[in-house]
Amino acid sequence: MSAVSRFLCTFVPYFASIITRRVSLSNMNAKDFIGKFKSPYLWLHLLAMALVVVLLGVGVWYGLDVYTHHGQAIKVPDMNGMAFTKAADLLESDGLDILVSDTGYNKRMPAGCILAQQPDAGSYVKQGRTVYVTINSLQSPRLPLPDLIDNSSYREAEARLKAMGFRLLEPKRIEGEKDWVYGIQTGGRHLQTGDMVSIESALVLIIGNGEYEEEEDMLFDDEFGSSDDDTGADVDDFSEVPDDILEE
Repeated sequence: MSAVSRFLCTFVPYFASIITRRVSLSNMNAKDFIGKFKSPYLWLHLLAMALVVVLLGVGVWYGLDVYTHHGQAIKVPDMNGMAFTKAADLLESDGLDILVSDTGYNKRMPAGCILAQQPDAGSYVKQGRTVYVTINSLQSPRLPLPDLIDNSSYREAEARLKAMGFRLLEPKRIEGEKDWVYGIQTGGRHLQTGDMVSIESALVLIIGNGEYEEEEDMLFDDEFGSSDDDTGADVDDFSEVPDDILEE
């Protein structure tokens, strides 16, 4: 059998079946087409699909409310000055979280207490919200000593150190230029520029009493002598020259 014969024997019946199916569909009248919509199975499937769509919509609607806690609001309590552990227990009981975002220092408040909070007290938030707090440092901060030694007057050094928060005791005076800062002490220890000093440390400024200028004047007079006699007039030292020497 040739290749052409095998091709005809294989594909002619296939094409014939397709043509027959199309002819049968074209012969379907309008009555048969409408009759298929009267099938209970079709309407059952359509009803099931509509029910699934409705259930999905309702589930999404209520699911979002539950997930976002719609309509549920919790009032943030006032935790200013409260110990951190107590504040954490209070927020946990309300369904809120707490997180330390920063530290500060206030020597008039106990260490570890809350200095500030965000959101503010009285705000309404949803369950699970994180409240950020700033707590009082457990240790007093340490600041570098500025360049004041032998570089500033007493008034300037006093103003600058007080502005930084340091506490100053009565200054210690030594011989030197009046009110000039020659040193700084704390607890009997001499400090240097750049030393880290606790803000709670009491500082003592070592300043001049202005007496060294008089001593220098006395040393100058002793070295070069006074130019005035007791009467206040200038006197030049000279010796008398004999007349016979002048005649020669």
